[in-house]
Amino acid sequence: MKMPFEMEKKKKREEIIAYAVRHLPIIKEFAMKLGIVQIINELVPSQMDEDPGTVFLGMILDTLSGRSPLYRLDEFFENQDTELLLGKTAKPEAFKDYSVARVLDKAYETGSIKIFTEISRRTVFLFDIDTSHVSFDTTSVSVYGEYEQYCGEGSVDAPFIIAHGYSKDHRPDLKQFLVSMLCVDRNIPILGGTEDGNASDKTINNAVLSSVSKHLAKFGIAEGAYIYIADSAVVTEENLKQMGDSILFITRLPATYNECARVVREAVKKDEWEDIGVLSETKPTKNRPAAHYKLHESEVELYGKKYRSIVVHSSAHDKRRKKRIDRELETDRKEIELELKKLSKQRFYCFEDADKAMQSHLATKSKYHAVDASVVETPKYKRGRPTNGEKQIDRIFFGVTGRVEEKPNAVEKFKQEAGCFVLLTNVAKEGKMARNSLEVLKAYKDQHGIEQNFGFLKDPVIVNSIFLKKPERIEVLGLVLLLSLLIWRLLERAMRNFIEKSGQDLPGWKNRRTRKPTSFMLGTKFAGVIVLKIDGERRLSKPLTSQQKEYLHALGVRCDVFTIPKNE
Repeated sequence: MKMPFEMEKKKKREEIIAYAVRHLPIIKEFAMKLGIVQIINELVPSQMDEDPGTVFLGMILDTLSGRSPLYRLDEFFENQDTELLLGKTAKPEAFKDYSVARVLDKAYETGSIKIFTEISRRTVFLFDIDTSHVSFDTTSVSVYGEYEQYCGEGSVDAPFIIAHGYSKDHRPDLKQFLVSMLCVDRNIPILGGTEDGNASDKTINNAVLSSVSKHLAKFGIAEGAYIYIADSAVVTEENLKQMGDSILFITRLPATYNECARVVREAVKKDEWEDIGVLSETKPTKNRPAAHYKLHESEVELYGKKYRSIVVHSSAHDKRRKKRIDRELETDRKEIELELKKLSKQRFYCFEDADKAMQSHLATKSKYHAVDASVVETPKYKRGRPTNGEKQIDRIFFGVTGRVEEKPNAVEKFKQEAGCFVLLTNVAKEGKMARNSLEVLKAYKDQHGIEQNFGFLKDPVIVNSIFLKKPERIEVLGLVLLLSLLIWRLLERAMRNFIEKSGQDLPGWKNRRTRKPTSFMLGTKFAGVIVLKIDGERRLSKPLTSQQKEYLHALGVRCDVFTIPKNE
């Protein structure tokens, strides 16, 4: 028989539970600020044991935990403090695949765009998001499976068509759908959707343009109070006509337009650049030197209407551009060398004929190379033994010899032109929404934030392979990813705003300080946080470090977020 003391000791030992919560309580804190659970519960009717808002919060936490999300979700919550992370005690069974699938179906009936719009609208007002620049882009997402019922003409009831199309993932063997996203304040998503896998970016841009003003009006953004920033796919006659003067835009003029080549040639020829210098705030390295920019403003005419054009020259040629330059120069050299080789094998009976052939060859047009050639005499000796030890010349032939040299000025001009791209805009130089050339460039470069968002959505650590059985559920999966992305970007924005306002920096990599903290960096700082639950009370396994407290202070999050459960 066990002694009472031993039984009491065992009881106390069994009541101590450890949870590796890491950065997840911070995620939950921001989700509470956005009212995600409350808004989803108001919009999505359900009589399930667990409310839809809590299930969505669980999927968001799982997505941002650093593991492959949205399957075997119940296993994830078997080892989590649900009261701390969800604001209420929840059984892992509530997150089984079939339960989550039912929530996804209910959310689809409500409308994923409607849900995300309500949450993003709250975000804009709550966090005072800058809405003067609106960026739009699309990307492809590959799927594993046939999805035959959603690929053909009979797929009219599907939210989008899963089909083969131009794969930005370089996976033409897989079917795909497209994800479109509208972002403000560099990379904060306020609208997202799914499109047909074979849809054209030009067509999608046209559809977005027809509704963007109406959608932004829900955020209190009036027409003419924002600048639409998109990639070159927006430049079509129909889209430009639709935007007119009412929608201000900044985009890149496609190189396929003759006007693009013309203004680049003129800018290089005039050589009257506005030297901007380096724009990047990131410290340059040996392998990644900072790009040096210079600008030349001009004007182009497209479809009978004139627009501002800014020719941008960047010193940082990408590898693809360098290869193209080298390839074209090499091709040009080989062509003229081949002709010179053929000419050098010919023999002429007189100087005049050789000189005429040489002049004809020198007149051959080459963009980047010239031939330095001359006529040379080639004696032909008589057969037989030489008389007095000297060979007797039978006759004199004439030939052409020479070498190929680069035209330095032409090559430099070519490299200058190759290092340029053209921005197109209808934004005025003066007035309320005016932007000078530098401001136009900066606004366009901020679009790279939306590219980072696509990288997040397609990160295999976040998404893994999409295997859901119904496109309707894939569409709502997009909603989960957008909500996760929204929180992820808000964390980063909060830290950088703190740095900008306070002038302080934060701990970065390898004990260095940084003014550009990322959400991923934040996650690594809290990777070792473990919460102990003893007799119903929570405490940290070890105190928070000074670095962790710095991050919490920058985010405006209290330290007790790790030990005190909160409900919305």
